[in-house]
Formats: sequence, C-alpha cells, structure tokens
Amino acid sequence: MSDIREITVPDIGDFENVDVIEVLVGPGDRVQAEDPLITLESDKATMDIPSPMSGQITQVMISVGEQVSQGTVVATLEAAIPADVQADLQTPATAPAPTTPAPSQAQDPRPAAQRPAPPATLPPPVERSGDALPHASPAIRRFAREVGADLSQVRGSGAHGRILHEDVREFIKAALARETTGAETTTGIPAMPEVDFSRWGPTKTQPLSRIQRLSGRYLHRAWLNVPHVTHHDEADITELETFRQSLKQDAAQSGVRITLLAFLMKAVASALKAFPNFNASLASDGENLILKQYFHIGVAVDTENGLVVPVVRDVQSKGIIELAQALGEVSERAREGKLKPDEMQGGCMSISSLGGIGGTAFTPIVNAPEVAILGVTRSRMTPIWNGTEFQPRLMLPLDLSYDHRVVDGAQAARFSAFLATALKDARRLLL
Repeated sequence: MSDIREITVPDIGDFENVDVIEVLVGPGDRVQAEDPLITLESDKATMDIPSPMSGQITQVMISVGEQVSQGTVVATLEAAIPADVQADLQTPATAPAPTTPAPSQAQDPRPAAQRPAPPATLPPPVERSGDALPHASPAIRRFAREVGADLSQVRGSGAHGRILHEDVREFIKAALARETTGAETTTGIPAMPEVDFSRWGPTKTQPLSRIQRLSGRYLHRAWLNVPHVTHHDEADITELETFRQSLKQDAAQSGVRITLLAFLMKAVASALKAFPNFNASLASDGENLILKQYFHIGVAVDTENGLVVPVVRDVQSKGIIELAQALGEVSERAREGKLKPDEMQGGCMSISSLGGIGGTAFTPIVNAPEVAILGVTRSRMTPIWNGTEFQPRLMLPLDLSYDHRVVDGAQAARFSAFLATALKDARRLLL
C-alpha cells in the first residue's frame, strides 16, 4: 500500500521568497527522515529543508532558481509504512499464524537507502543554468568577493557539494600557480600549444629576466581587463625644439640633459588638470571613478632587463629643468636596478617614448589602474600647408591609448588636441 504525502517548507522565521540554490533529490530517490531535500539561501543565512519522514520521492515540485516561502510544496513522497503495520493490514484476522517468521520492525522490506561513498577526488564544478547560485553560505560568498574568486568555478568539498572556506583558498592558490606557470586560467582562454622547434633546426633556451616575467603577467592582465582604444594624432614641435636647443648650454653647466620628455611630462600634467577623467582610476565596483588631486607621471625606461616605469611626483609644481633633473636621476636608478618599490607606484598617467629608436606609430598598453597612456615616436620634418604655401615643420606623432570604460572617443580627441596645442606653444605650459 502507498501513502503519498506532500512535503512543504516549514516555518523558516521571517524569511519570504527565499532563493532555492540546490535541489538535492529527484524522483525515485529514497530518503530517511531528516535527510536534506533542498537548500535555501537568504540575505543572511543558508539553510537545508529536511524530509519529515522516510520514504521514496515521487515528484519534485521546484527547481533551482525559484523562490519559496513557508508552506510552499517542495515534493511528494511515498511514505514508508512499517512492516508490522503492513502485515496487519494484509493478513486476515482469522488466518493461522504464518509458519515463517515475520520480519522485524528493524527490517524494512524495501532496499535500504544507500549513501554514496565520498569521491576520491573532488567532483567537477556543477553546471548551473540561469541565475542559479553556487552552494555556499553568505560568509563564503563575501570571502570569495574579497579575494576575487568566481564561486561557479570552485569545487565544493562539503556535504552535497557545499563550498567551504578552504575550497575558496585552494582555488585561489591554484589560480595563482597557473598564472605563475602561464597555464590556462579561468578566463577560458586556451593556452598556446607546446611546439618542439628543434625539429626544424638547432635552438637554445634563454630564460626571461625577472622584470620580463613580472611585466609580462601584468601587461597580459591589463590587456585582458581593459578595453583598449588608441587615438593617433601629431603635434607641431618646431618652436618647442628651438627653445629646447637654446636651453641645452645652460642646462649642461648644471649637469642636466634636457630632453623632449620633460616638456611632454609638463604638457600631460596640464592636460590632466583640464580633463579630470584622465586623472582617475575606475573603482573596483566598476560603478565609480576615483578622481586624483595629484599629478604624478610615470615614464617607461628601457633597461637591459626590460621596461620599467618609474614615477616622477608632483609634475605640475616642477619647472622644465627640475623635471629633466628628476627624470635623469630616476632613469639612472632604473638602469642600475636600484629603484625602490614606491618609486614605481602611484602614477596618474604614463608616457612611453620610442623617439630615440624610431617608428611612426604604435599602441601602448594602458598601465592599469591608470586609464590612459601616451606613446610618442620619432619626430620628423613634414611639409605643412599654412594657407599660402607649404612650410617644413617638425611633427611629433602622438599615440594615446585609453580605457574605453572611462574615456570615450570625443574626450580622447580633445585631450590629444590639448596636448598638441600645448606642445606647439611652450608658453602655454606656464599657464
């Protein structure tokens, strides 16, 4: 005989419309009293809804992602009827006693529910559909947010696959190990295949320098996270170069070498004042901008071990000769490998100059969490039409890469035009 019962959500306090984050049983499953059937998660707690009796699940009425309250039907269950009651119901009162012993109450004629043995290794992440939430408590979710772990990728080792604190820690450790070795990460980007280049000729292996290894991972992360756009422009620096040359003799007496970079730094600081969105960083929540009230400029320096970006602070309050001196000192320490950690932090915007090498244009990678970087290549004499005739002018290519989440194309064009105007007339740098 069968006794079909409805299992409803019991009194769960003041909670209503609570999310179902896990369904632990299916039709045909046998359960014992107090076995968990579903898991709910509110803003404050995670709770299991147990079965009030033993029996076999006949139908599950809800699914992951739905919301339930007290009284919501979870499932129907065919209750297990004790064996002695079944015997009493099936045997007539006048019938002789059976010759074979009746099974004891402790013996259930139905097969006993089998508990699966714990797996030798953790199961793969559970495939979830829609907005289903991973099986974890609010405290674990908060911890995962703090350390940047995607819980949908974490394998839970707790009961019914529940994610524990240690699971999140192990996930982060494994992710860091993959980043260190260059293996495929949780971004889903496949790793490059390994190739045996010696099949086509002799080879030798040369390890990357420490700076190359560190900067490589940093640039890769920046390229994946920042939507890059590059705006190309050029500035007429004919008069600026004449002025720079006139300062060389005076500066040489002080042991200072004045390069175009000092003027570029001053121009960038002026542009950051005029366009505060460029002197900003995107907050970690992605909803706010952190506007900076200081003007520190990073300058990429080419060293034997790779590029480093020391930062010159308070550029807006320094003169050209003072900037040239500060730049010379920090560049020398960079090439000698003597930069302190704080000398490479706190930049508002960076400049990457290839003018001493060559090129006509390139796309510099934004030095996140900054939102823009200025690249310059070698200046060249170009015939420019002045309305009546062509005149030879020294033109400097400008390559402005920016984070499109913060800066749009029109802002980038205005910023670049401001730079070009400031560089064309060096007197504007004094304003």
